[in-house]
Amino acid sequence: MKIQFCGATTGVTGSCHLITTENHKVLLDCGQFQGGEAQVALNYEDFPFDPTEIEYLILSHAHIDHCGRIPLLIKRGFKGSIYCTDATADLLEIMLKDSGHIHEQEAEWKNRKNERAGRPMIEPLYTELEAEESLKYVKPVLYDQMIELNDEMRIVFNDAGHILGSGEIELWVTENEHVSKIVFSGDLGVMERPILRNPTIIKKADYVIMETTYGNRLHPENALDVNNLIDIICETTKRGGNAIIPSFAVGRTQELIFELNKVYEDESDSRQKQLKNVKVYIDSPMANAATEVFKKNAQVFDEETKDYISKGDNPLEFENLKFTRSTEESQWLNMDKEPKVIISASGMCEAGRIRHHLKHNLWDARNSIIFVGYQAEGTLGRTLLEGAKEVTLFGENVQVNAKIHNLEGFSGHADKDGLMAWVKGFQKPPKQWFLVHGEPESKIDFAKAMKEECGYDAIPVNANAEFTLEPADGTVVNMKEAMAEAVDEKSLNNARDNLFNVRRRLEDILYNTNLSIDKSTDPDKLARINNIILELEKSSINLGAVISESDEDDGIELTEQEIEELKEERSKRSKK
Repeated sequence: MKIQFCGATTGVTGSCHLITTENHKVLLDCGQFQGGEAQVALNYEDFPFDPTEIEYLILSHAHIDHCGRIPLLIKRGFKGSIYCTDATADLLEIMLKDSGHIHEQEAEWKNRKNERAGRPMIEPLYTELEAEESLKYVKPVLYDQMIELNDEMRIVFNDAGHILGSGEIELWVTENEHVSKIVFSGDLGVMERPILRNPTIIKKADYVIMETTYGNRLHPENALDVNNLIDIICETTKRGGNAIIPSFAVGRTQELIFELNKVYEDESDSRQKQLKNVKVYIDSPMANAATEVFKKNAQVFDEETKDYISKGDNPLEFENLKFTRSTEESQWLNMDKEPKVIISASGMCEAGRIRHHLKHNLWDARNSIIFVGYQAEGTLGRTLLEGAKEVTLFGENVQVNAKIHNLEGFSGHADKDGLMAWVKGFQKPPKQWFLVHGEPESKIDFAKAMKEECGYDAIPVNANAEFTLEPADGTVVNMKEAMAEAVDEKSLNNARDNLFNVRRRLEDILYNTNLSIDKSTDPDKLARINNIILELEKSSINLGAVISESDEDDGIELTEQEIEELKEERSKRSKK
């Protein structure tokens, strides 16, 4: 078995890794390169493999640097299945269609210039229609479901806590009756953050592919940066300025809404009075659509957020929050003289409406530009953070007089300590670690830290490196036994607990299925039972969220006769 690293090896974008066995080829992510011209040019080069030979694409999450070249992969011959979590599939439609639209706009703009200069016309990387066509290859699954790709490969998605639907991927591969387990971290989130659950700690693996975005840096405490954000907004609006927040449409925007909601509705917070007349505008069609996807995927929220929903309080809405839809509404924000907060994509200021807002606000010293996410090398966001005094926007030189703030506590990526905590969760040393998705210094520094703290020798991957992966050990193991171990680690306790918890809510269904679990339960049966439970649990949580939103004031109650009839029917089924 071989692994070839085809992206996210010299920076944090373009995530793409190829697993090749004697009989199969599987791709982990197919992301877009982002940053300066040199990085963007990589998107147009040939893939370092034949797309027609790839059978499966396993997608960790819906950020463009992980999914953004999927339509191009299909355009060049891929016809396999794309596996991702159900929430990722919901977001993928938004992200890829928006990306296709941006590529079409950029090509149109460049072709106008080329025509005037007598240069040849260019084609977009892919179109919005091609992006939409690519969605038919997507096969959504749930967290913790065991999915059989073929006779030699099975996968499980674990919650990575990075954005909605983000996954850590476990891949079991059988070759000559030897089973190896590969773990791909995807992008790891930050512990104890709002809305999402904590990243899953995985206990065993033979080979690990791990991100190192913040491999040599620590974040400030999130709570501290939340307070800093509110203070900056108050100071900025008090002096008559606008607070402009470049934000990733998926994940960061929803977290900002969540945090602002708490302050705007907290009468005990002294800053609430000052903010009473300050509107918060989400000026990004993609962020607006993504927020709706968040609302319908309550099953992957953390307990705090589920608590809000169960009480009928939508944490992604508050009175002063406004979603702009049209281009005209967006333009109006820069004509309106009232101090306000504008949250707009893209998070690195490379495209979208945020560039218009920067053009109209950077020159004014009353305003603030607040960065709340990672800024890759070569991006406009990075340029501003590094202290540029002047930038070019839409062909016009703009002075940078606004105050520039960097709140790294909002980052969706685990910092050095968070990454190390994930590493230390492995109970048995993996045979090899591969470090990707980090700038060179970050990968090298984290590899040194892993050696010092854990004794692990990790490889900071560079360029399109390829490695041969030896079988895990000399013993002969069949896939069923490997699956039993995986189920024992992950699913047995969870399935048993879930079974009894869900049964309280869905008792009639579970009586009819006549399910039972004990320590001797066959692994295949246990995996099937666990998948059923996950489906039922998702349905019950989302149904509860819908009911709390739509029926909270309806006073719907069962009559005494209906209750007695249900009890009688349940009793009959119990006796069966």
